[in-house]
Amino acid sequence: MKVGAVTVNSMPSEYPHTPAGLPELTPTLARLRDHVFEHSLKMGDFTLKSGRKSTWFLDTKQTVCRPDGVLAVANAAFDIIPLDATAIGGLTMGADPVAYGIAAVGATRGLSLRSFSVRKEAKDHGVTGRIAGALQPGDKVVITEDTVTRGTSLFEAVDAVRAFGAEVVLITVIVDRGGTCAAMAKEAGIAYQPLLTAPDLGFEFGS
Repeated sequence: MKVGAVTVNSMPSEYPHTPAGLPELTPTLARLRDHVFEHSLKMGDFTLKSGRKSTWFLDTKQTVCRPDGVLAVANAAFDIIPLDATAIGGLTMGADPVAYGIAAVGATRGLSLRSFSVRKEAKDHGVTGRIAGALQPGDKVVITEDTVTRGTSLFEAVDAVRAFGAEVVLITVIVDRGGTCAAMAKEAGIAYQPLLTAPDLGFEFGS
């Protein structure tokens, strides 16, 4: 049976409780973590997209696609998004609900962030190119994603945005599972700050 990017060998049970000894977070991030525990984290026997086995799986769209969840994501993101940022987006589909949700919530609070998607391939009809949405050349851009393991999609989006003529000022994700993106972002000269990490949820990076 397929669920998202993983093959489920046995249906996972719901996460039973918040483990003791987790890192202490701000109240805003703690609320987001609680929502992830309740709706997005599954335990079981999984084969990930990479082929690696794991006992846990994150479907963070179950958080960002719920009204209380998108508010928790947006509240956490507003604490780190630079004040001069003008647009937010990333590679479809992982970035879409995150970017659109943050932009929409921000609009209710006087924050003006235009949103966009990076297509996986350029269109061969109509307006060509990989950018879909309201990105403009010269924008200061936040690249986002729901859950990241290797970082490939994040930096594919970075390359597309830079080629379009905009500047990437921050990369952020709901959960960094793999722990490799910080070094990649540093090498690319881009600030990187995930909202949550695997250790915040009680797991090791790459587990």
